[in-house]
Amino acid sequence: MEQKKKVAFITLGCKVNTAETEGMKKLFMEAGYEIAKENEYADVYIVNTCTVTGMGDRKSRQMLRRAHHINPNAIVAAVGCFAQVSPEEASKVEGVNLVVGNNMKHRIVELVENAGKGSTEKYVFERKLLTEFEELPADTYEEYTRAFMKVQDGCDQFCSYCIIPHARGPVRSRGVAEILREAQNFAQRGFKEIVLTGIHLASYGIKEGIGLAGLIEELHKIDGIERIRLGSLDPKFMTPEFIDKIKDFNKLCSHFHISLQSGCEKTLKRMNRKYTPDDYRQIVLALREGIKDATFTTDVMVGFPGETDEEFKESYDFCEEIGFLWMHVFKYSPRKGTPAANFKDQVDPAAKEERSKLMTRLAVKSREKEFEKYIGRTMKVLLEKPIEGTNDMEGLTSNYIPVAVAIENEKSGEIINVILTAQEGERMRGKIIKQ
Repeated sequence: MEQKKKVAFITLGCKVNTAETEGMKKLFMEAGYEIAKENEYADVYIVNTCTVTGMGDRKSRQMLRRAHHINPNAIVAAVGCFAQVSPEEASKVEGVNLVVGNNMKHRIVELVENAGKGSTEKYVFERKLLTEFEELPADTYEEYTRAFMKVQDGCDQFCSYCIIPHARGPVRSRGVAEILREAQNFAQRGFKEIVLTGIHLASYGIKEGIGLAGLIEELHKIDGIERIRLGSLDPKFMTPEFIDKIKDFNKLCSHFHISLQSGCEKTLKRMNRKYTPDDYRQIVLALREGIKDATFTTDVMVGFPGETDEEFKESYDFCEEIGFLWMHVFKYSPRKGTPAANFKDQVDPAAKEERSKLMTRLAVKSREKEFEKYIGRTMKVLLEKPIEGTNDMEGLTSNYIPVAVAIENEKSGEIINVILTAQEGERMRGKIIKQ
């Protein structure tokens, strides 16, 4: 009996990449391949790359080299955003045989099997040709209790610092029927929570006339799905009408990741972000008023070109006022091909570092204040994975609070009632309430 070929996947970046990797795994399994772990010896390595920051580029190159080092005779494919934006650079990384841009992942098995060892083949379309939503449905998520579903791709916002519209192309949405089919499959496989992901999720279905709220309404009808969580949202699209419609969906998780980037109006204008801090404030107030226990997470950039000490202070004070549960703080890094890379008044690296430390400390303080509100509260927790070296399992509340609980017979994937008793670093401690 012929031994199956092995394929390993290394996934960098966002949850959209996570969803796409699962779709590619399904294609390889259907073609008779065995899935290996990313650090195992394999015949093929698929590196699903990221280019959102300079660090993403560096990590992508590093992982491509690592795959080649594990097995110098393997086919190594650079796939995704770094491959799309920098195909020549990706092709020059030692050991890379194949460079596959976005909207070509559905052909990954065929391209891998046609790849030669002596040269590097490139399959990358320019942005204007990335017009169709690429179907890559997943069957399951072996290492997750939540299923990530990509429902949208592309972005037309062109923030002055961001390369992603070039990497992902224009806005396009997945058909409702295909989404419902995949969600029903996940429900049948026992997944109780689905996470909707997209490059610019809030623009889902706008061209088709259904919109994100309409999609949530359809998913709400699926038996077995108990939670619907939204990925990152653009404040510009969080209209009063949208909020009014979603506030009565009881399966919708009361956690909203609304990307801020800066709490200073002048900085936001230079970023070409099309909202003000007050717009953002009104969205948070409306969601808190309409949805019980709503929590907020966000992304905050420090050191954007021209950011003065006063502008940073404005942003810091605004973040403190909002009271985020989690803040992803990152330093601005110039991306070739974006307007901001050529802006004057680039911020000194030492100033960026100091601002990053200050904002990160604020993030910890804000999280602790949010956790404090829930001590003594009973919450439903989706159990996810064991905590290594303990008898505890980590789970997640609907509003995105990580909880550690001591388990007896409980299993991953169950939703249980837990009373939150204390803070423990980046988690809360919970005690299971027996029925």
